[in-house]
Amino acid sequence: MSEKSAQKRKYILEKAREVFSVKGFKDVTMKDIVDACDISRGGLYLYFSSVEEIFLGVLSAEADEDDSEAIEKALSNDASAGDMLALFLKEQKKEILRKKNSLVVATYEYFSQKELPLEDNPLRKQFDTGVQIVQALIDNGVRSGEFICIDTLGCARNLMYLVEGLKVSAKTIGVSEAAVDRELLYVLGGLMPSGDY
Repeated sequence: MSEKSAQKRKYILEKAREVFSVKGFKDVTMKDIVDACDISRGGLYLYFSSVEEIFLGVLSAEADEDDSEAIEKALSNDASAGDMLALFLKEQKKEILRKKNSLVVATYEYFSQKELPLEDNPLRKQFDTGVQIVQALIDNGVRSGEFICIDTLGCARNLMYLVEGLKVSAKTIGVSEAAVDRELLYVLGGLMPSGDY
């Protein structure tokens, strides 16, 4: 794919992301994306054959960072493990509380209708990357004596399930910033040697 084609594809995915964040997944048509991109229908079909293909492209673009690179980046900072975990959770909190440009509704609409093998599911890959990052940070904290944790993988998975649950809750039943802070701090408190957080 030429550089110009790659840039056009990226542009289409960015505009489509905006459409999905407003309309969800099930109500989006190719016409909606054509209109958002201000291109012809034929121009869109040069790059994508369906709304589903575009949506999966949007999700893949979001989860594009290599797993090991993300983990390495999380551990390469001179900050403490606690500070790095707090920074990671701060970014997750932003996504949980994001009012605009969130793909949560579209993502859950799509995956509640489709059954993809785990290895083909970009949402699963994103979740697994989050677990690996959190586990690496907890392992680092345990090694430095900053955290106490017997099962770092279990704790990391639990934390990421909490984050995913809060994302859905924020869009369905509503979650306040104070509630997000309370839940995340509760988990972090369990890692601290004194239980204080």
